[in-house]
Amino acid sequence: MVTQIPVANPRAGVIRHQTEFEAAVRRTFESGRYVLGNEVQAFEAEFASYSGAVYGIGVGSGTEALHVALRACGIGRGDEVITVAHTAVATVAAIELCGATPVFVDIASDSFTLDPQLLEGAITGRTKAIIPVHLYGQPADLSAILDLARRYELRVIEDCAQAHGACYRGRRVGSWGDMGCFSFYPTKNLGAIGDGGIVITSDPTLAERARLLREYGWAERYVSHIAGWNTRLDELQAAFLRVKLCHLEEDNARRVWLAERYREGLAETQLRLPEVRSDISHVYHLFVVRTPQRDRVQKYLADHGIGTLIHYPVPIHLQPAYHRRLAGSEHLCETERAAGEVLSLPLYPELETESLEYIIDVLQSFEGGSI
Repeated sequence: MVTQIPVANPRAGVIRHQTEFEAAVRRTFESGRYVLGNEVQAFEAEFASYSGAVYGIGVGSGTEALHVALRACGIGRGDEVITVAHTAVATVAAIELCGATPVFVDIASDSFTLDPQLLEGAITGRTKAIIPVHLYGQPADLSAILDLARRYELRVIEDCAQAHGACYRGRRVGSWGDMGCFSFYPTKNLGAIGDGGIVITSDPTLAERARLLREYGWAERYVSHIAGWNTRLDELQAAFLRVKLCHLEEDNARRVWLAERYREGLAETQLRLPEVRSDISHVYHLFVVRTPQRDRVQKYLADHGIGTLIHYPVPIHLQPAYHRRLAGSEHLCETERAAGEVLSLPLYPELETESLEYIIDVLQSFEGGSI
């Protein structure tokens, strides 16, 4: 059966805001400034303020946001950076772009985020930073992570690629660590119409270094004060993002409503539903369920025209590019278990209530609800 309900639908958001996008395009075209112009500067300030930080530095992608942040924090060859293997490979790619070594700790089974109880055992004399990943829209346990980081004088760089607007203890993610990194890939809660990313911080020294790194180390044009490269947020993408930022709270509220309806409708199935800690606000970039029958459930949904994805099917330490060469990968039991059980159901602000009810009905009908 042809998929009738996609797992994500960025086109729907574009259509919904088409008039505002068209005005943003005209404004950008008429400005005559197409690289690091008024749109980028305005978006950097607006997004930093929204997220509770002072500075924003727009870059080419979420991967580059992490790369720039790591380099701004002085991370380089011979250093170790602790993170998780249950994440997009971009997290590890950015660490290796710096010449540093990723070191993995396992995830907590209830949140899919870094288990802080295992963190101290992974710290060595070469450890320089920790990257907690706020996966699926749920913040990691930042208080425990930051306490250890301060004790060992480590940098904390938050990977917020899936958590735009999420809060930990009433404060938005990205503003807790030394730097916060976001992706604007089109399917994100705040997505562009192409690639884009941003680094946020309240540290003026880190902000200045990140700003230099993203454009050849230029403090003034054509004069490189440090060795940098080109990873600029596009002016047109910034204009689109300014439009969508105005709707982010509304969109996140819709995601939360859809997630709660999923919870109600699937409560009597044997699916393991997302668990949410009381001290955070989840923004449901993805609604991820767990079942040992994952592959059968996914096929059953596909047969009924419902799209799903697996985030992520192979932990990074088991992928061909990294297998057997990354440290700390021998005790990742929860990570490997999750990879065999997780399934992302359709969830985006434009998902119609009727479609949601249909998905719930199909899941309830799987072997009489005996998932």
